[in-house]
Amino acid sequence: MRTPKKSLPAAVAVLTTSVLALGIGTATSSSAQTLQNDKPLKPTIVLVHGAWADGSSWSAVTSKLQSAGYTVDVEANPLRGLASDAQYLHDLLATIPGPVVLVGHSYGGMVTTSAATGNPNVKALVYVDAFIPDQGDSVGALAAAQPGSDLDPNSSINAVPIHDASGNVINADVYIKPDQFAGLFAGGIPAKQAAVLAATQRPLTSSTLGETLAGVPAWKTIPSWDLIGTADKVLPPAEQEVMAHRAGAHITEVDAPHLSMISDPDAVTGVIVDAARATS
Repeated sequence: MRTPKKSLPAAVAVLTTSVLALGIGTATSSSAQTLQNDKPLKPTIVLVHGAWADGSSWSAVTSKLQSAGYTVDVEANPLRGLASDAQYLHDLLATIPGPVVLVGHSYGGMVTTSAATGNPNVKALVYVDAFIPDQGDSVGALAAAQPGSDLDPNSSINAVPIHDASGNVINADVYIKPDQFAGLFAGGIPAKQAAVLAATQRPLTSSTLGETLAGVPAWKTIPSWDLIGTADKVLPPAEQEVMAHRAGAHITEVDAPHLSMISDPDAVTGVIVDAARATS
């Protein structure tokens, strides 16, 4: 006697049940494997450059961090204004899953301090020869604090006016004069390399220098680390120390100029890795 054939719906139901059973078994096995191999997730390192620079200033540090197994994202800081630059970084951070160590150099510290506020994924802030502002602080005011920056806005910059569609001047882009760039930013860096840095600098809008931090600074709730270059002529080490102590940062001092991530990438990388390990 022949066994009756199952109807098509019945056969599909049997096949579906078998597939689901296989899937559940696979998922259970995969889950167990994940738990067995569970290790602390390394944070993504987000590097933010300052004014008169671009992402290439982080090249040596990026290479060292990648060699150590970290995912690195070098943000192209727009340099158009503190509020808009911070919003851009805030939006970028929202696209990165998992923990983040956020690193800012110079003016980049203003941006990171604003952008990270309220973001639970940012586990550590690292400042590299950077501004660490409190609410109401501006780049201009902090740089002018005693003993004061060697970067004189009256004699060290070239300004290029920015016009609107009607021809009205609405702002200006400020550049460091090429013949002063090496002395201010790049002490100890080979002259040819310093000349390239001067030629490829990206400008900051003039209005940004007076723009103040409007919200609560991120370091109020996020632990911070600070590397201070003791040969910095742009942001005086004494002022950096005041800001770092105010923020309760872990401080490392190195004999380096303002562009310490270029002159001493090992030291800068070491501080970033210390912050990353502290988040695990």
